[in-house]
Amino acid sequence: MSMHDEAADETDGIERARLAALAGLWITGTKPEPRFDAIVTLAAQLFGTPMAFITLVDKDIQRFKAMHGIDVPDMARSMSFCTHTIQNPHVFLIPDMQADPLFANTPLVVGAPFARFYAGAPLVTAGGLRIGALCIVDTVPRHDFDAKKQQTLMMMAALVMEQIHLRHEEIVRSTVMHFSDATELALFTINAAGLIEFVNRAALRLFGYDHAEMIGQPIDLIIPDRFRGAHHAGLARVLGGGNTKLIGKTVEVVARKRDQTEVPIELSLSLWNDERGAGMGAIIRDISDRRDRDARLLRMANQDTLTGLSNRHRFENLLQEVLSDNRAVTVALLDLDGFKDVNDSLGHAVGDALLQAVAVRLPSALAANVTVARFGGDEFAILLPSDATKEAALQSIGAVVSAFEVPFDVGGHVFQLAATIGFALAPQHGADAEELLASADFALYRAKQAGGSTMLMFEPDMRNDSVARRATQDELLRALQNGELVLHYQPQVSLEDGHVLGMEALIRWQHPEHGLLFPGAFLPAIESSSLALPVGWWVLNEACRQAAEWRAGGLPAIKVSVNLFAAQYRAGTLVQHVTDALAEHGLAPSALGLEVTETIALLNDDHAVAAVRTLHDLGVGIAFDDFGTGYASLSSLQRFPLTTLKIDRSFISDMLVNPHDAAITRAMLTMGNELGLETIAEGIETEEQETALRLLGCKSGQGYRYGKALPAGQARALLAAAVDGQRAKRSASR
Repeated sequence: MSMHDEAADETDGIERARLAALAGLWITGTKPEPRFDAIVTLAAQLFGTPMAFITLVDKDIQRFKAMHGIDVPDMARSMSFCTHTIQNPHVFLIPDMQADPLFANTPLVVGAPFARFYAGAPLVTAGGLRIGALCIVDTVPRHDFDAKKQQTLMMMAALVMEQIHLRHEEIVRSTVMHFSDATELALFTINAAGLIEFVNRAALRLFGYDHAEMIGQPIDLIIPDRFRGAHHAGLARVLGGGNTKLIGKTVEVVARKRDQTEVPIELSLSLWNDERGAGMGAIIRDISDRRDRDARLLRMANQDTLTGLSNRHRFENLLQEVLSDNRAVTVALLDLDGFKDVNDSLGHAVGDALLQAVAVRLPSALAANVTVARFGGDEFAILLPSDATKEAALQSIGAVVSAFEVPFDVGGHVFQLAATIGFALAPQHGADAEELLASADFALYRAKQAGGSTMLMFEPDMRNDSVARRATQDELLRALQNGELVLHYQPQVSLEDGHVLGMEALIRWQHPEHGLLFPGAFLPAIESSSLALPVGWWVLNEACRQAAEWRAGGLPAIKVSVNLFAAQYRAGTLVQHVTDALAEHGLAPSALGLEVTETIALLNDDHAVAAVRTLHDLGVGIAFDDFGTGYASLSSLQRFPLTTLKIDRSFISDMLVNPHDAAITRAMLTMGNELGLETIAEGIETEEQETALRLLGCKSGQGYRYGKALPAGQARALLAAAVDGQRAKRSASR
């Protein structure tokens, strides 16, 4: 490449950058503005010329932004004086244009206004690019435009450029203001004194104030009284230069409106420092609709509805993901000491508010990558993904302990809480989520036994319970081989006429030494071991065998339901085992029901869901057991093709005295009916409960009112008696 070509390329590059800078200032082709008109008027008066103007030199056109003493249209750049002005950094001066062969024949010289003198100072951006000019023009030659006057013209051109930049900033500011007023998010800023300096329209709408009522007021304006003590301490620390882990996080809290009602909000904070000191901004979203939706769904799949923290399901999934990457982590379980006394003495409303305050303080005491979850009640869990040693864990958990040294100011009450903490390290204390959580739980149990308000790390001798469970598993294996496991059957009846609709098969252990054992004594040992599959397939096959035997004996063709373990859904052979059992005993798919528990509903396994859908399509009944008590009860309705909802006994037992239980039961019955699902109420014990459920539209029930779970022989007798009763009724009607 020749030197000439290199120079041409450099010139082209400068021109492209110049045009880009001009376009970026958003001024080309805009209407006249007073600020620029005033400058050209001042320039004409200052230099004693009849004409002055500001031009912007675009690619092919010279555009006039302001004019004094002249009114001409934009012109071709090739015919303009200013295209020469922007070629150098100094004032471009033509004392007499008629005497200059380059300009003598230009339109403004040979025609009106018959210009003779021209002086132009370039408009230079902060990046050194010349985008236009401030020019003065006279109709007579001038040879007295000395260096001092040229310097003054350059200063005025710099003033024009300053106004162009200010104009650009105003446009940006105006755009931001328009955006802030158009967004549905509420925006706040407060100064170092904690006073509100800015709010947008969404914030005014959300909280019900006028603009003048909020600006200059303390942020206390939107904070409920019971949270102000904690808020003041935190705000003073942050605005005073302290640290907070809440910056950049999204938290859910409660705010107060002008009418004193409260609104749940999602809050994200920002912090900055300028010449006035610290400032803080907040982006706020009204989550009332979300909270309402959560209440209707009863449980959220991944979030604790009271505190907004992760729930147990989400926590276990995150923990398993971390462990799958072979990362060394720490898990801590935390119980609040003295929380039960708060609930008992001041009520659940204050207790819930205290739990929410704890849920805000815990994350703020920990690093941003730490996950805090609420497992239920006053039990919290902490996942420390960066703590691989006891020393690191103790440092992080020590920050949690220190966080409880500051009292909680909630609802006008001051609480001095402490925490009992048990923690375990992976992989030393557990290679999977279940084992690691169990180890932390052992440590928490020992810490409680030691009197609480302390923290303990898991030690191997804490695992006595685990040893006992393994012994139970060994016994269960022998029980399965020796035929000690049996099924009992509990009737499911029509609430309209009392006839038996089906039987739920429930496992029992006929222990040779301890007698008949119920599932609570041994089911956890099965679920946590490889026994889940052989025991589960035995239950399925035995229930089908018994149903076929009853039908062969002339008893009603009722449906028999079985509860399967999560391992059976994960095994990938569920469809094959079910169809084999039905075929072996000559049963139609409609004769069998499978009960889906919370654990199964929460399985993130497409194959398991596909298996359930296949069985549903074949005609097998699919029921959701203990509906309303799990983390994702309603979300399962979207994933699983259910036929039946079983309303948990916990709602039925108190529905006649507890309006909340009655309302939830009514809602679930209504939803089940609208979805075309059968609903079975569990745990019915009294005639009054039966009557109330029937009036609410419930068609089927199960509970001690109709019989407890019976051995197969007694269940057969119950079915036979029902047949005899029906025959007697028919004979009497004749």
